[in-house]
Amino acid sequence: MQLSKIEAIIESILFTMGEAVELDKIAEVIEQDKRTTKKIMNNLIDKYDSPDRGITIIKIDNAYQMCSKTQYYDYIRKINNKAKNYVLTDVLLETLSIIAYKQPITKAEVEKIRGVSSAHCINKLIEYNLVCEKGRMDAPGRPIIFGTTQDFLRNFGFQSINELPLIEEEKLSSIQTEVQEEVKKELESDN
Repeated sequence: MQLSKIEAIIESILFTMGEAVELDKIAEVIEQDKRTTKKIMNNLIDKYDSPDRGITIIKIDNAYQMCSKTQYYDYIRKINNKAKNYVLTDVLLETLSIIAYKQPITKAEVEKIRGVSSAHCINKLIEYNLVCEKGRMDAPGRPIIFGTTQDFLRNFGFQSINELPLIEEEKLSSIQTEVQEEVKKELESDN
């Protein structure tokens, strides 16, 4: 099969699916090995990287997705009234960060770290499709465990969760101390 036809097949698949498609599945459909398929995908990514294109192909973990370029989002919003600007408050970002770095994690574990109820935050993050249920913990009560979604990776520009910036242990301790002092001051001012 000609390369141009293979690329056209891949474009059709990515456009139609509307979500990330795993490399294995693409390779199977185009009847190529994974290594060759990856080369073809990288070639397509380079083609769509041109500044005169409105769409691009992104890699998320070991999958690929066709999507519009971020600089054209405002134009898309004008035509699609359903598109919403979600607001990630400090509280939501804090909860999202905990889930991203500690996943898979239960609501109780998030609440232990934050020191307050987190049900509303987790539900909001699920609504925004940044967090999802990843299963249940094998423990009494079988609590739900949460993790981040492909939308999280896509929206924050990561190809995989392994790209999250590392937090040095010393800095982490410093942050925890600051938070504890802030909570203590807050409690003292309430009394």
